[in-house]
Order: sequence, then C-alpha cells, then structure tokens
Amino acid sequence: MASPQDMDAAIESARLAVGLPVGSRVVAAMSGGVDSTVVAGLLHKAGYDVVGVTLQLYDHGAALKKKGACCAGQDIHDARLAAETLGIPHYVLDYESRFRDAVIDQFADSYLAGQTPVPCIRCNQTVKFRDLLDVARDLGAEAMATGHYVRRAVGADGRAQMRKAIDHSRDQSYFLFATTAQQLDFLRFPLADLEKPQVRGVALELGLRIAAKPDSQDICFVPNGDYRTLIDKLRPQGREAGEIVHMDGRVLGNHSGITDYTIGQRRGLNVAVGEPLFVTKLDPAKRHVIVGPREALLTASLTLDETNWLGDEASIEAAAEAGAPVLARVRSTRPPSPARLALVDGVVSLVFAAGEEGVAPGQACALYDPADPDRLLGGGFIKTTAAVV
Repeated sequence: MASPQDMDAAIESARLAVGLPVGSRVVAAMSGGVDSTVVAGLLHKAGYDVVGVTLQLYDHGAALKKKGACCAGQDIHDARLAAETLGIPHYVLDYESRFRDAVIDQFADSYLAGQTPVPCIRCNQTVKFRDLLDVARDLGAEAMATGHYVRRAVGADGRAQMRKAIDHSRDQSYFLFATTAQQLDFLRFPLADLEKPQVRGVALELGLRIAAKPDSQDICFVPNGDYRTLIDKLRPQGREAGEIVHMDGRVLGNHSGITDYTIGQRRGLNVAVGEPLFVTKLDPAKRHVIVGPREALLTASLTLDETNWLGDEASIEAAAEAGAPVLARVRSTRPPSPARLALVDGVVSLVFAAGEEGVAPGQACALYDPADPDRLLGGGFIKTTAAVV
C-alpha cells in the first residue's frame, strides 16, 4: 500500500501531468485495468471533475471466459465498479462496429496480404485517440487522460511533445507513434512518473479491488491468443495451400495457408535442408512462403506509409528530404537502431546504419531523436523492405 507521502506525490504528479486548473473536466478512458483505473482515481483525488468512459469493443460474451482481456465483459464490470467506488460518473459506449471495421477487419486483411499487423496501434490511432477524443469534447472535457506509460511535455516552442515514461521497461511510446500533434494537445498521461508497483500501491490506497488484477496479455479480441483461428474464420481464403520456396528458387515443400507464417519465423516450416531456415518473404499472389538463411533477414532500408510527425520540421517529408538522422524502432521489444530518413521519388524511406533483423511489412516503425532519445518524433507503418543481401 502506498504511504501518505507516496500518495500525495502521485496526486501532485497527476496534477502536473494534466496542467489544467483544479476543477476542470477531464475524461478518463477506463479499460477496467489497474493503470487506467488509477488514473481516474488520482485525477479525482487531485480535484478534477472526472468522467469515466469505457468502450465495449467486441463481443464480450466469449471474452468473459478469457482472463486478461481489456474492454470485455469482466473489464467493463470492473470499470463500472471502480467508478462507483471513486464516486465519479461513468459511461459505457458500444464501439463494436467501429472496432470491427478499423481494427479486427484490418488485422485479418493484413495477414491475408502477407503483413504483420500491430492491432493495438490501430486501436489507439482510430477508435481511442480519434473517436473517443470526440466524445470527450462532446462531454465538455478540457482533456482526456489515459493509463499509458508515456510522457507528454511542452517544448521550448510551446508545442506538445511525446516522450518515454520514466519506467523504460513499461514505456508505450512505440504503440502511440501515430498520435497526432492535435490529439497530443488534448491528451494527458498521468502515469509518466510512476512505476507499476507504485501504481498498484496507489490502487490499494484508493480501495480499488482491481489493485492485484493481472495486466492484459496478448491481443484483446483473440481468444486464448489463437489469432490464426480468428483469421481462418474471417478470411478463409488465407487457408489456400501453396509452396514453400527457397530464395534461390528451389521448392522445398508445401503449406496449408499463408496466414500461418510471419517474417522471421523459424519453427513450424517442416522442411529440412541441413541448415536453419527462416521465413524471409511472403508472396500472397503466388501463395509462396519464401525461406532463406538468417542473414537474409537483415534489412538495409524500408519505406513508410501512413506516417505521422511530431518533430521540429514542418513534416516528415521535409525531415526525409533533409536526410534527418533518427533512431528507428521496428518492434516494441527491440531497442531503437541508428538510421536516417530519405525521400525517394516522393516516398518517405528509412536507411539503417547497419542491417536490422526481422523487419516485416505491416509493422510499425517508431522514430526517436538521436540527440534526445526519449523524444518520440513520429513514425509510420512499414510498407516495403529491401534486404542487405
């Protein structure tokens, strides 16, 4: 349990993160988890007029059976109960159709196209940070707060910046690369200066029964983490058989569906040629799974689509035209790598200083400032890649 001093410090930290006069209305996005619930509690304790909003994003009948899924039946119940405990108004909004169109269908289509999607980013980009922000404004709020571990700061030029949270092991800036400058003006992240044990301590001090609730795991709308079963149901054409082809042209075997494979995969290939083989490329048109040695996974450059820019330059195109140096993060679990932006035939591209392994179309590429590595500059979704070899 948090000590009175720790609680006071957490409340003051939340007040500083919001940066608005006490009494201002703030919408708290409440998923039913520990982090977002503590945000609502801290803002209430700090004297803000807090309104809790929870999104019902998918059929929670089946999800009730799955522990650790956000925005499902049990989590909606937990959010509602927490709002009652805190004494704040709470609304549940049915966003199932929006979530299906913007996130679930896009997730399935990406796998069908041989890509590796990141649905959490799509959810933040569309349903949460676009649609829900509109709701917050309609409710008369001056800001919307979330439980993400990321920092919002104001630069010397007066513009909002996104920065890594103090606890780098929980930093979520990668998943928020698509947050626009306009959205960032309205968003607040009160957990930026807290570590997870402190958050759970605050939850205990606030009398919230979710203090020990496990963090959400896997993809929230995929029962038991079995995303292939979901894709087979939504896009059965992905189950068409094809060939496993070595990058030198040799046909090594057959597969029963391209959606079973992702770039960098080694296990489950069921081919034996005396050397370890990895999936290096997927060709949905030919239904080919292309494999090769590990060194073939090294990526020299990539192109970006659906870009977003929070840097000092006027646009990411301007930064690319100037060959701006960046630190590029291609997966949430990988450290950023030195690279530079480039503009090739009007397309924003990224050239790595050294080969980067396991880069796949559909993934996100978050960009950070080499001179200030905690600062997120933006990023984009990976459209194409070019190998070192």
